[in-house]
Amino acid sequence: MTLRALQLNKRRLDRCLFSKSLNLEAYLFVMKKNIYTLSLVLIFASCTSQTKLGKPEVNSIEVQKTYLDWRNYQKDNIMLSQDFVPLDTNSKEITKETFLNVLSEGNYIPIRLESDMDVFYYKLFKIEATSDTSIKASISEVAFNEIQNYKKEAEPFPEFSFKDLNGNLITNENLKGKIVVIKCWYIHCAACLKEFPDVNQLVEKYKNRKDIVFISLAEDSPEQLKPFLVRSPLSYSVVPNMKTYMNLTLQLNAFPTHFIINKEGLIVKVLSDSKSLEVALAKASKD
Repeated sequence: MTLRALQLNKRRLDRCLFSKSLNLEAYLFVMKKNIYTLSLVLIFASCTSQTKLGKPEVNSIEVQKTYLDWRNYQKDNIMLSQDFVPLDTNSKEITKETFLNVLSEGNYIPIRLESDMDVFYYKLFKIEATSDTSIKASISEVAFNEIQNYKKEAEPFPEFSFKDLNGNLITNENLKGKIVVIKCWYIHCAACLKEFPDVNQLVEKYKNRKDIVFISLAEDSPEQLKPFLVRSPLSYSVVPNMKTYMNLTLQLNAFPTHFIINKEGLIVKVLSDSKSLEVALAKASKD
């Protein structure tokens, strides 16, 4: 091969390498541009998603001005027994157990966010240094009880064999294949008695559902319960003398407490109020 031919081949090779280099740079540039565009899309989507949650329903500082302000807001708007989306102080989703643990430390309150969806979003807000100390104590106690209840969910309900006030035998075996709703209470529990009309309406609502059974466990004796229930009727089957069972076996810390047990005998929900019970039972009865 002549010297001129070698020089021509070298120039062709240089042009080829240069062309490939340009193609590679162009490819890398396009990839970087696509990655940048995708990042912007994800950031926008994230911001949009957070925006949809809306603002807090109430001013987190105003609601802490007095214990009464907080109590009135909490009892009507914060139902920690229900299913909800838990958010930290930065609106980042966390687990329900983590959320409840933070609340139990007594340094934060939960505030519900405005939302156009049928889902509750609760966000953590710092308790103000000047707030009534009763707020801190109250939310800490409520959260602690809810943690204990939450940990019971998805566990088998403990074995039992009860006789109600009418002498009917109630056991795990004869309730297989049924959804069981259990109310735990006692005569001198004001909150337990206050919800009697609501739970009686619930029994009436599901009276045609032969696969749903309502049972109540009471601490009190038959001699105490029979005259009391004449004055304040309860539509549930009532099982007396359950104090030891509720305290030791069920390990309850607060009353009233409601259990929903599925047809396989597993605890679906543990709830602290009749309003949450109504919502949870509507869902459980469809599953």
